[in-house]
Amino acid sequence: MDGKTKTIGILTSGGDCPGLNAAIRGVAKAALGQGTKVIGIQDGFRGLVENRVMPLEDKNVSGILTHGGTFLGSSRDKPHKMNMGGKVMDMTEVAVANARKNHIDCLICLGGNGTQKNAMRLHEAGLDVITLPKTIDNDVAGTDITFGFDSSMAIATEAIDRLHTTASSHHRAIVCEIMGHKAGWLALGAGIAGGADVILLPEIPYDMEHVVEHLMARRHHNKRFSIIAIAEGARSKEEVAEGPKKKKPVQKERDGTLLIEEPIACRVAREIQQAADIEVRFTSLGHVQRGGSPTATDRLLSTRFGTKAGELLRDGVYNVMVGLKGENCVAVPLAEVAGQTKVIPANHAWLKTAALVDTCLGDELDFQ
Repeated sequence: MDGKTKTIGILTSGGDCPGLNAAIRGVAKAALGQGTKVIGIQDGFRGLVENRVMPLEDKNVSGILTHGGTFLGSSRDKPHKMNMGGKVMDMTEVAVANARKNHIDCLICLGGNGTQKNAMRLHEAGLDVITLPKTIDNDVAGTDITFGFDSSMAIATEAIDRLHTTASSHHRAIVCEIMGHKAGWLALGAGIAGGADVILLPEIPYDMEHVVEHLMARRHHNKRFSIIAIAEGARSKEEVAEGPKKKKPVQKERDGTLLIEEPIACRVAREIQQAADIEVRFTSLGHVQRGGSPTATDRLLSTRFGTKAGELLRDGVYNVMVGLKGENCVAVPLAEVAGQTKVIPANHAWLKTAALVDTCLGDELDFQ
């Protein structure tokens, strides 16, 4: 599409993470600087369906670079499958109509894998879009890295650092659960940076016997504590053999009390303690990994993604995701990204690095 973009809408969707405000700022300042009107959409795609919008000017995005979260608000709602008063409805046409009502030429969507798919659906329904890859999991295809990942990896690494002191003082093994359902980038990166002795990932089904043997070998070499970093999506060989994990519906007691599924860190800690004469504790970092101010790396990356989106808007280039390839920000066709998950390749350099410093990855691996 040729011609200058006159009006854009910006929304943030999915889980919050550090760098969202920095990315909003980058897009808005670049767009405003070239005379484009900017509209902020509150609470993700739900805000678009409910037409909750606000004009954004320079004053609205000044001073937010260092702030965590997203001042626009976010939600996990999907336009094609949205709960409206207790009834799930396809609100795609409403979303597109509201964009038209606000004279939005292009919708900027900041989010992870789900957001890429939802943006693609809106594009197929007739709306022009540009997406920016946001997720602490670093699992969006088409980009070397997503914003939010570096900040969360720093938080998880610091947590592992702190666990070292108590583990060594009490001669314990401590299992630390780190976010990552389908991809283990966060657990692997933080595990290596924090010096974890065992790292368990969704990409490598683990053998508990192998893990216990590694921990016992450390004991025999007078290493009296161990740290196990485990991604929340890690599965044992036995679990993988049983087939794909089924998503369990949210369960509640009759009095409305929410039943929370046992963290994988708890189960693994129990299995280790039962198999070996080792005192084990566990902790789950949970949503603390999403919070706080973005690192300098994420501030820079978010700003680069945002301003690259501004350049694409200026040139009328739509229906792409802004990604990082090497040192360059590039436009990746959204059709190549939506529905894809970037997992850790079996020959990835980080895996080899972990193995070379005697980190157990849950199974015997050959990196030759």
